[in-house]
Amino acid sequence: MRWVHFPLHPETPIEGKSLDELFAGRNLDAEAIYLNMKAAMDEEGLPFGRRTHTYNSRLAQEVAKWAETQPQGETIHGAMYQAYFVDGKNIADPAVLLDLVDQVGLDRGVAEVVIQDRTFSPAVDADWQLSRSYGVTGVPTFVANGKGVVGAQEYDVLAQLVEAAGGVTTG
Repeated sequence: MRWVHFPLHPETPIEGKSLDELFAGRNLDAEAIYLNMKAAMDEEGLPFGRRTHTYNSRLAQEVAKWAETQPQGETIHGAMYQAYFVDGKNIADPAVLLDLVDQVGLDRGVAEVVIQDRTFSPAVDADWQLSRSYGVTGVPTFVANGKGVVGAQEYDVLAQLVEAAGGVTTG
């Protein structure tokens, strides 16, 4: 398995935008969406907070791409999830990202250079292009052997995807 980053709302400013603003004119009930997602997360025993804003994830994706090249770097994904979806932090803020790097035990000094020089920007650009080539329109999207499913899915749906691609499931 590997993470491929996707540009969900890349137009979002660094300071973010309110969810009310994001959903404006789309005939969506933000409260109903939250309650549905919260119930699903609770059922799975996963933390999920009440965010008020969405933030631009581009820089976070670049830091995550770098982290994946480091021993134990994949732990950054859980920390970013917690920061964004549970604590409502602005993951476009370099200070927030550096705190997450510290939290998971990665080298803050190297991360500062990655952020300053945008070292992993080309790698994220390549991910975005790959996402587009797969026809990804939302997150999460799971792809195996050229076939995919979009959105949070039950285990059985993901197991069928893996098995259709020739993989073996254990549950």
